[in-house]
Amino acid sequence: MDIRHLTYFIEVAKYKSFTKASRSLHLSQSTLSKVVKSLEGELNVELIDRSAKKIELTDAGEIVLAEGEMIMESLNDLSIHLYDLMNLKKGKIKIGIPPIIGFLFFPKIIKGFNNLYPDIKIKLFEDDSKKVKQEIKDGILDLGVVMLPVDEKEFDVVPFVYEELSLFVHHSHPLAQREKVEMKELQNDTFILFKKDFAIHELIIQECERAGFRPEIAYESSEWDFISGMIGENLGISIFPKPIGKRVDQDLIKAVPIVNPSFPWHLGFISKKKKFASPAVREFIQYISAELPPES
Repeated sequence: MDIRHLTYFIEVAKYKSFTKASRSLHLSQSTLSKVVKSLEGELNVELIDRSAKKIELTDAGEIVLAEGEMIMESLNDLSIHLYDLMNLKKGKIKIGIPPIIGFLFFPKIIKGFNNLYPDIKIKLFEDDSKKVKQEIKDGILDLGVVMLPVDEKEFDVVPFVYEELSLFVHHSHPLAQREKVEMKELQNDTFILFKKDFAIHELIIQECERAGFRPEIAYESSEWDFISGMIGENLGISIFPKPIGKRVDQDLIKAVPIVNPSFPWHLGFISKKKKFASPAVREFIQYISAELPPES
């Protein structure tokens, strides 16, 4: 089987269109159609149902697509192995991070790692935890930072940060001068939260419900600085990781520890189970483990 033919079929299956796939591959549509026909002839089975207006895969096509993607991933891993063998400690690392984690920890991490390994290039992709986990599963990212716990049957996990979440309120709020606050005391407040795709959103909802109430949510955003700005205008309260307290305007916003129960915020680096980790990725994990040990 010609690997190029398999690659072309995967592209058609991805776009569900010969036209879009041909543009992506810079091939004529007729050439692409002939290649897929040739692959079907070689396998002696129809891969695409051409009777519908929109391309659909046959059952056999679904099998070839799934197996083909695994073959292409294996070939990519082979290329990484060979590259790293010839270029020790060179390469690139693709890391997915939620925005709030990026600005808290990564500028210092990236600078320190680049000083040690200037030939290892790190690419950061900001997104919510759910998407980060999916892109780790799909092999798009090498590493991701997410809230723990995760399914360790699917991911290898390296603990990264152990912190707690705190209440953030306007300085005029009745709870602003308190040394600590319980979740049940927040039931009459208006919340400003990260969007539903963010793991921290779900965590806050769960803890409110455990305290006996469903929070009233006035605004949702994917940007922590927007949320803190809204708190600074006294438009609601929010719950953030404790380190955020050093980044907000402390004359306007007060951070108050949450107790009964305390609010854990545990993060970890995850990678796809059994996926080859390049020397560059392994060096990065070792660096993180040394520089930011758990309980720091």
